[in-house]
Amino acid sequence: MTASPGAVRVRMAPGPTGAFHIGRTRTALINWLYARHLGGTFVLRIEDTDVKRSKQEHLQTIFDALNWLGLNWDEGPEIGGPYAPYFQMGRLDTYRESVDRLLASGHAYECYCTREELDELRKQADRERRPFIYPGTCRNLTDEERAAKRGQGLEPVIRLRVPDDGTTEWDDLILGHTSFENAVLGDFVIMRANGIPLYNFAVAIDDLTMNITDVIRGQDHVSNTPRQIQVYHGLGAEPPRFGHVPLVVGIDRSKIGARFGAEPLTELADAGYLPEAIFNYFATLGTTYEGDREIYSRDDLIRLFDIERVGKAAVAFDEDKLNWMNGVYIRELSLDDFVARSLPFLQIRGLVADQLSTDDRAYIAAALALEQERVKTLAEVPDAVEFFFTDRLTYDPLTLIPKKGTLEDARRALEAAQDEVSAIAAFNSDSLEPAFRAMTERLQMKTGQTFMTVRVAITGRTFAPPLFDTMTVLGRDRVTRRLAAARESLASVHR
Repeated sequence: MTASPGAVRVRMAPGPTGAFHIGRTRTALINWLYARHLGGTFVLRIEDTDVKRSKQEHLQTIFDALNWLGLNWDEGPEIGGPYAPYFQMGRLDTYRESVDRLLASGHAYECYCTREELDELRKQADRERRPFIYPGTCRNLTDEERAAKRGQGLEPVIRLRVPDDGTTEWDDLILGHTSFENAVLGDFVIMRANGIPLYNFAVAIDDLTMNITDVIRGQDHVSNTPRQIQVYHGLGAEPPRFGHVPLVVGIDRSKIGARFGAEPLTELADAGYLPEAIFNYFATLGTTYEGDREIYSRDDLIRLFDIERVGKAAVAFDEDKLNWMNGVYIRELSLDDFVARSLPFLQIRGLVADQLSTDDRAYIAAALALEQERVKTLAEVPDAVEFFFTDRLTYDPLTLIPKKGTLEDARRALEAAQDEVSAIAAFNSDSLEPAFRAMTERLQMKTGQTFMTVRVAITGRTFAPPLFDTMTVLGRDRVTRRLAAARESLASVHR
């Protein structure tokens, strides 16, 4: 079944009962791309009938995650729309009206079975090793029998009457033709005695009354779909198109781990991932586009998206690939943008002040420019550039001694380096490199040996950005002090 451009209405309908995690993110993204590709409408609706578990902080994670990714909704909370309210608890009258219609037409009925009676039926099904299916005990109660039940103080739930035979089927946008035997569905509860609808009823009524044309959600909802279609049939309405997106699993095909699976999506922001990279990664996770590219602009993803190219199998979340892709996006940032996005991480770490002078910003930008090509997440930036922002380096003095070199080689290299730093006129990489190479020749040492000793002295590390670019950013005074400190540290070494 092909969607008509412009007429498409899709929805994301999370419950505020937990974090807006990776699985929800991918489903939201597919819905958003589907709507944008076809010029349709993306609706955000909040399913909050689970009153005990619904929390304001969980609701906020939904808004924060969608806004962070740039998945703007056309109708829903905070902006309204023609089908408001967009919270289920504000739509109880709508559900009651639909229940009354189903009761009047005979497609639903009152059920007075007690919890104890139902528990005994479930135990009997367990003993007989068969799934529990409600046997329709209250299907054909007379008016007198219902009145007697009420006289006993029993409050009924409402059940939908499902055909005993036949099948409920649909052509899934992703999975293809799908069907369920009606006999396995049973007459399911659609409204509790307190007037609160159950999920399969509420979602079907919301989709119907909001004119949702396409319901795209996770494959864990496949078993819910035949029940929701039965609600439509009971009301004499045409069901929407359904598409069930494969689940996201770990790289070993197991349930996705807590680090990325259960935490709010916005924790990826705290971990230093860019929303552009997350958008690209999840948009292409299990979905094919043209050619063999992996990096796409948002406009390209909208233009090229095709629901028929969403795979049917579960997809593995690959942290290494996400890190690679995030690194690509970091390298594509302008330096100013990279600095702006890195500053909060540096400030949280206490490496830079909250209020910065023009000179401070220039120094930070120069330091970060040397690491932009090397980091894969913004959270790596503080570790990468920490030595630029500390007055005292901490390292093992033995690392100053070059491989296949001696303690005396390290002392000679540091003394000569101090002399060069003091004497050189222009303190920049163009002048420093030839001066230090000439110095190495005079010392009759290898460049790898002298350069490593100097690198450790000024950075505290054996691996760092290009040596002379690093010295240029640090400046003559810092380099001089660090070389002197390194010479002092060697005084305690005896070999």
